[in-house]
Amino acid sequence: MKNNSAQQEILLMTGTGFASRQYTEIDIPDNSKNLPRNEKLKEACWNGLLKEMLPEIFMPGDSATKLYLWQVREANQFFALEMGEYPTGVNKFLSIDPYRFMEVREDN
Repeated sequence: MKNNSAQQEILLMTGTGFASRQYTEIDIPDNSKNLPRNEKLKEACWNGLLKEMLPEIFMPGDSATKLYLWQVREANQFFALEMGEYPTGVNKFLSIDPYRFMEVREDN
């Protein structure tokens, strides 16, 4: 029997007004306060601020499924966030990451 697990992919576009917002910094050392804007956004994701930044993507009242951030990959114009109950591979056919699904795209 195959176990189903919850997975979620999020693409955060880096060249937008959202990426340039100020985020509440939790336990940020003094040496990382001068990081570039994209690095601050990445740090905010790793520090657990994703739910505060994007509350609409989390299901309210769905406390049975806990999604953890497993990977933040930096692409040319976005960050690709991979969340899930546990780390698993992303299905390239179902991915929203253009670098993944374009690998398996069939030419017409």
